[in-house]
Amino acid sequence: MNSALLSTTYFGPVQWYQKLYHYDNVVIDQYESFQKQTYRNRCRIATTQGVQALTVPVVHDADNSICNIRISDHGNWRHLHWQALQSAYGDSPFFEYYEDDVRPFFSERNWDLLMDYNEAICQKMCELLDIQPNKVQSSEFRVQSSCDQELNLSDFRQVINPKHPLPDTDFQPRTYYQVYQQKHGFLPNLSILDLLFNMGPESIFYL
Repeated sequence: MNSALLSTTYFGPVQWYQKLYHYDNVVIDQYESFQKQTYRNRCRIATTQGVQALTVPVVHDADNSICNIRISDHGNWRHLHWQALQSAYGDSPFFEYYEDDVRPFFSERNWDLLMDYNEAICQKMCELLDIQPNKVQSSEFRVQSSCDQELNLSDFRQVINPKHPLPDTDFQPRTYYQVYQQKHGFLPNLSILDLLFNMGPESIFYL
């Protein structure tokens, strides 16, 4: 049995969902400290101008644990994110197919905590991908240690990073159809939405 330790993500990258699909067990660390400019509250999509980052604004309190980070309503971000997705993927093969599944995450304010929001997104993405990961949230902050190797636990919290990713021998991005590929070339490891909107039900075969 192999296990993966992951950070929570906002419409996480293909690499993150690959771990959900390939590992027997997945642990989401809910007690790590929040880090800016990471996939915890950011996703990357392909637009006519190239890669664009969409960031969920959050409220920082004294307790910086990710499980306590609250979503901010500052800047009408939900509307802006949905507009960006419509503009980027409106002409993609499967946007209309998944539109009704994705829109509620930008039209409803049902989530106060980032962890809860990300978990709801993850559940919907897994449903659309047709994968059933054995996924739990951590009961405490997990420090990487030698015993992790004995437990066959792989820590990807710092590996899967938009700014400074670490080597991951298990993940080799393969090309798939993208709307703007002729203009920008293939853009690897974008949000899982990029894979879904472009490849639809065949996305699972890419994972």
